[in-house]
Amino acid sequence: MKAKLFLSTVAMLAFTTSPVFAQHGHGGGMASSMHGSSHSSSTHGSSHEQSGQSSVSTRLSSNTKLSGKLQGLLPPGTDLQTAASGFKNLGQFVAAVHVSHNLGIPFDQLKAKMQGPPTESLGKAIHQLKPDANAKAETKTAKAEAHQDMDSDSNDSTK
Repeated sequence: MKAKLFLSTVAMLAFTTSPVFAQHGHGGGMASSMHGSSHSSSTHGSSHEQSGQSSVSTRLSSNTKLSGKLQGLLPPGTDLQTAASGFKNLGQFVAAVHVSHNLGIPFDQLKAKMQGPPTESLGKAIHQLKPDANAKAETKTAKAEAHQDMDSDSNDSTK
């Protein structure tokens, strides 16, 4: 009897805590809407989005080397600040720019898939826009290129 009670308690704890784990890590989807349900989380979420967006704009404005590199990967005449608007962070934007350039996917189409609705991961957006590309490998390559660009950005700003 005690063993059944113990196992029931463990199972109940496992089921009640699993949504907490689902809320961390990937973001978006159900987890985002769950965060927005409490008052403190919803105000935190909106301020986080605003500060995240301003840091993307700020970093692009303050680093001409990074901005110039990204501008060269986008179609001529593209406004960099407009292109970056709506991305969660600078890394996501830089990776999307690289994917667009590497695969010849129009940036505005890739951005629209990623920002939704519904929002899509970079890999899923690649798969939808260029089905014969290896989305997983292309995502990995673009993220590595983005990290390299941003590492170069931070190394240059410390000189």
